[in-house]
Amino acid sequence: MRAWSFSTDSYPRAERSDAWREAMSRLGLPVEGLSELEPASTSVVCLTSPLGIEFALVNAGAQTISGRLTNQPAAVWMAVLLDGQAAVVSDDLAEDLTVGDIAFGPTGQAAALRLATRCRLMFVRAPRVALNHRLVAPRALRVGRLRGEGGVKHILSGLLRSTADSLEDLTVDQLRPVELALAEFLGLCLLEAGEERGAAWPTDARSAHLQRLRQTIETLLPDPNLTIRRVADEEGVSPRYVQKLFEGVEETFSHYLRTRRLERCRNDLASPQFARLSISEICFRWGFNGSAHFSRAFRDQYGCSPRDFRRSVRDEERVAA
Repeated sequence: MRAWSFSTDSYPRAERSDAWREAMSRLGLPVEGLSELEPASTSVVCLTSPLGIEFALVNAGAQTISGRLTNQPAAVWMAVLLDGQAAVVSDDLAEDLTVGDIAFGPTGQAAALRLATRCRLMFVRAPRVALNHRLVAPRALRVGRLRGEGGVKHILSGLLRSTADSLEDLTVDQLRPVELALAEFLGLCLLEAGEERGAAWPTDARSAHLQRLRQTIETLLPDPNLTIRRVADEEGVSPRYVQKLFEGVEETFSHYLRTRRLERCRNDLASPQFARLSISEICFRWGFNGSAHFSRAFRDQYGCSPRDFRRSVRDEERVAA
């Protein structure tokens, strides 16, 4: 687990604003509206899990955190308000947050969190590789708010708040079940949020069945001979029905399978946990039949070879250290 912390208390007052902006940029959180005349005490504690999910506890005064990430892998961000008064704003949304509420959105869309008072927040950034099998239509995801006052949303809010309270003391083993629960609860909450906002994805029994199919595919990804018929047999339906479920979200079984395998390989290539595995071992681990085919598919998907990608990640880690 990679961990780091920051506090403006260790900086001269005249340097605090610039130091804070730099620290927040490291989290991919550009800061606006920060008073140069009132460099309030601010701090961050951040842990990055083995699966690449970033947890950051932020204490800060009134300011605006805005922008979008365009130079990093696609991810979903969340911010649960622990203390203070804040609002989430995007092109088609402007809502106040109460303590326990969760603002969320994809990293590719512009959004802002406006802190009206001193606030304490828990930021989470989860790579799509960890969530796509739980999202019915990832491309339909928009910036929004989850009320933390009841049902599954209340459970997710409680999970994030409890994680924030213990963040500085968590170990890798303790964080792993948090990651698994986070993916499950977030998938359910985003599905409900999409239904409430009239998002263009199925909201009936087919939606739930697609979720189960994706979970089944996830467990079978390492099988190089995995076919649509195998998945259909596992679920007790016809191959045509499986294909129609994917067509309902503008996807195909074969494309989804290939994408998930590539995402899993990419995640392993970036993870220190699998640094000792060769590129060939990683591609075979997720169901590819040959390293040459995998390398071509990886380059087509991400614009660089697996070797170059792994090298760039290691270079970034050395710079960050």
